[in-house]
Amino acid sequence: MASMNIFTPISLPSNSYFPRRRQPISAPFAAVNSPESPPAKPEIELEFIGPKASSDGSYPVDKAKEISGEKLLRNIMLDNNIELYATYGKVMNCGGGGSCGTCIVEILEGKDLLNERTNTELRYLKKKPESWRLACQTIVGNKENSGKVIVQRIPQWKK
Repeated sequence: MASMNIFTPISLPSNSYFPRRRQPISAPFAAVNSPESPPAKPEIELEFIGPKASSDGSYPVDKAKEISGEKLLRNIMLDNNIELYATYGKVMNCGGGGSCGTCIVEILEGKDLLNERTNTELRYLKKKPESWRLACQTIVGNKENSGKVIVQRIPQWKK
């Protein structure tokens, strides 16, 4: 039996029924700003003072720098391996949910660079000094301000 080709090539005319595909057009975009890098976001410098003095009487200080308004104080401390919790808090903390009160810090300087106390803080820190905050509820900066914040870690140990 002879093989039959059931497919026969046909050519289609190029007309309005079969328009040609348009080729993508590329055009360079003009820079609106100067070719320099975008303006730097405001930063907050942080110093964390240790809870216990060393043998020479000085307190250890850890430093960090973060973009204003982007992180909670708790996350900054954990990201920089800065001790946040006392012994009990290391085991029994709520993971930043604001339900245990174990991440207490004292703001020694730069209180105006932080958010106001939250309702959770008002509840847990009712009888504590105004300078005490919960690190899991404290936003560092407001995306517009910059400056320096000094934090006393584990203030309940301070003598």
